[in-house]
Amino acid sequence: MCSVKYFIVTVQITLLAFAGWVSAADAPYRHADEPIGTVRQLYDGKLYPDIRVNTFRNIDRLFPTRTVARGATVGTLPVSEQPLEAFSYTVDDQHYDLIDIFSLNAISGMLIIHNGEIQFEKYQLGNDERTRWMSMSVVKSITATLIGAAIHDGAIKSIDDPIINYLPRFKDTAYDGVTVKHLLQMSSGVAWNETYTDPASDRRRMLEAQISQQPGAVLDLMATLPRAAQPGSRWNYSTGETQLAGALVRAATGKPVAKYLSEKIWSKGMETDANWWLQSADGLEVGGSGLSATLRDYGRFGLFLLNDGVIDGQRLLPEGWIKAASTRQVIAGEQVNYGYMLWPMHGNSYAAEGIFGQYVFVDPDTKLVVVIWSAQPKPLNRAGLDEYSFLKALSAFYSSKNDQS
Repeated sequence: MCSVKYFIVTVQITLLAFAGWVSAADAPYRHADEPIGTVRQLYDGKLYPDIRVNTFRNIDRLFPTRTVARGATVGTLPVSEQPLEAFSYTVDDQHYDLIDIFSLNAISGMLIIHNGEIQFEKYQLGNDERTRWMSMSVVKSITATLIGAAIHDGAIKSIDDPIINYLPRFKDTAYDGVTVKHLLQMSSGVAWNETYTDPASDRRRMLEAQISQQPGAVLDLMATLPRAAQPGSRWNYSTGETQLAGALVRAATGKPVAKYLSEKIWSKGMETDANWWLQSADGLEVGGSGLSATLRDYGRFGLFLLNDGVIDGQRLLPEGWIKAASTRQVIAGEQVNYGYMLWPMHGNSYAAEGIFGQYVFVDPDTKLVVVIWSAQPKPLNRAGLDEYSFLKALSAFYSSKNDQS
């Protein structure tokens, strides 16, 4: 009965949308009643494919969320008159095409934008253009970008400021002496074990604090961590650092992180509201995961990065911020393959990446943006084909097309 009622309401709203009275973005979310798993099952890799896919597109049901509101206008994404139809590449004498990468990597959606036009858009596993999909650590790059926006706005005075200037609760903890730049680089020197599948790891302790939904529990955990090295002396990937990054944005701007994201970026062209996990009801956004948005809106975020933080002629990030954020950092004399929560790749390209196979890839050299949604069975090391090789081959393909034009 419920599914019949939902069908009738959906048809009614679709007809209204066709008549121009109701936006399609305001229609009921058609995945809302699907059975899903738990967050522990997700991180343990204990979900069968059907429930796993349902969970990835319904993560807003796992925790309280805050809406990232779209604006009144939608940024156009024209479809190319010459879309991508045939693409293949070779690795170690083995030939692969788009069907291989979709099939072997459990891809549920892919968007390829070249020179501002959609070259390829494909949904699988029951998804469509209105499906919201989890970002996982892709949102780390969004949180870091908001720090850049706060610096541009003057809410954060300098990337070299100590974070205790904004988060005084961390005075006399291991984070005393850590700067904004150290947070962005993940070079705080604070001890952290990121192992997703180890119930005793810091990453899982943070997850349990989030599950508890006690106000301040995640930041309380971060304040107890010991120091393993001097700030700026070593790199250590830490989702915990992004919790402080989100808290920093909130403290510096005086606004919820989702609201600040809406004001600075989302309201300036996104098609659909997004939502973002909270550490507790009406609390702080989870800085390292839990944003849920549509494929095309992730693509628009990639275009925002490609355009160096400029939308419709309005600069929203410090000039050159994206270049610095996407460049390999030198920490204690050693080059690290990490920027400001972005992963540098070939040439000047870079990516925001999340476990289970989520990517927003940007290649300034070829004016290319690629968004990949995946539903891989385990958090790490379950991709059938190497995504970096695929993205590098796409860059080479479009580089040759640019040369021919």
